[in-house]
Parts: sequence; structure tokens; C-alpha cells
Amino acid sequence: MFFNLSCMLLSPVSDIIRRRRSIYPPVYKDTPISDEVILEILENANWAPTHKMTQPWRFSVIRGEKLTFVKDYIGQYYKDNAGQEYSELKYHKMTGNIEKSACIIAIGMHRDSQDAVAEWEEMAAVAMAVQNMWLTCASLGIGAYWGTSAAARSAATIVGFEEGVRCLGFFFMGYTSEENWPKSKRSAIQNHVKWL
Repeated sequence: MFFNLSCMLLSPVSDIIRRRRSIYPPVYKDTPISDEVILEILENANWAPTHKMTQPWRFSVIRGEKLTFVKDYIGQYYKDNAGQEYSELKYHKMTGNIEKSACIIAIGMHRDSQDAVAEWEEMAAVAMAVQNMWLTCASLGIGAYWGTSAAARSAATIVGFEEGVRCLGFFFMGYTSEENWPKSKRSAIQNHVKWL
């Protein structure tokens, strides 16, 4: 009986995990995301696994006029650093993604000052926090994706992170229609598993 009940309880979680997608700002609706919803997303991030309870994740919520400030910074960073690779199309895509987002959350990582935990473990903890955010968004019909461009990773100071916090990119969010939720597939799990 316990096993069957456990399977029933896990089913909604499995559905949300398999529904999660990278959904990009061009298909976001012009609908604000409330403070309550953003706090719920971040609260779920806060419950990610964290070795030695270092809780290395840091977040900065960017909305409203601050989006324009970040957009201008990202556009200028790209212009200043692209060199011969500069593309007007890429410039407009990068800045347009910011304009079309209802909210962006800058993702930061703060290393333990005693270096008690390896850097890869801290990055893994932050990534798991972002996965919790992504799954929460998927359950609420909010499109999201984690952008890790050099421009975004350079933005620690402008998004208000304290010294020692490394920016790992931006988490773009916006409500979207069901028809804009892409289908996906994975190869069979048996292709990736060995039983010993």
C-alpha cells in the first residue's frame, strides 16, 4: 500500500519535471508577475540541496525601469566586447530578450569564505536552486530560461551583488500561452544507465 501511495504522490512531480522547457522571451505575454509569485519561486529555490548548508545562491530581482538599465548595460557590453564577431541581429536579440521579459532574476554564487566546500559543489547547489525555480515556473505556466552569456555573467555589480558574489547569468521569465510551450523528447533512459 505504501509503495502505491508513493507512486501516486510522485506522479504530479514527474509531470512537472517533464513539462519544464527553455522558453524564450519573444513568446512571453505582456503580463506582470506578482511579488507573491516571484517570492514563491525564490522560496522554492531556497530549498535546494546545499552541502554543509552554505546556501551559496544569491538572487537579484530585476523589473520595471531596472530592466531598461540592464538592457542598456548588456547592449553596451556586447558592443564593446564582440569585436569582429559583432552582429546587429545578436545585439537586438540580447537586448530584446530583456525588453520582452516580465522579470529577470540575476543568479549569483557566493563561495564559502573558509573554502570548506569545493567550487563545483557550490555551482551544483546554485544549479539545483535554478532547477527548483524552473520547475515552479513550469507548474505556473511561466516560460523561463537561464541565459549565461558573457555579458550577463559580467553584470554582478550592476545587479547589486556584493563583493565576492559571482554572477552566473540571468533567469528570464514571462507568462506564455500553451501553444508556445514546445514539445521535447529524450533518448531512452536505458541508453544512459548501467546496472551493476
